[in-house]
Amino acid sequence: MTPHKRPPQTEGDLFRSRLDQIINLRHDLVRLAGLVAWGFFDERFAPLYAETGRPGVPTRLMVGLHLLKHMYGRL
Repeated sequence: MTPHKRPPQTEGDLFRSRLDQIINLRHDLVRLAGLVAWGFFDERFAPLYAETGRPGVPTRLMVGLHLLKHMYGRL
């Protein structure tokens, strides 16, 4: 199955800080995430997901982890 899309949160949680308030938005990886065309990967990998079964892992997670692995040369 294709990964579920999370609806954007409109309300703030009283006991949680927003991620954009915690991280440095000028960090290279944060800026890179804003430049990557994530929709392109969703479209290209969509045919690889099965119609039945448990929901798949989000494409953004898998591509992001692969990108980090490639950038930092870890196996």
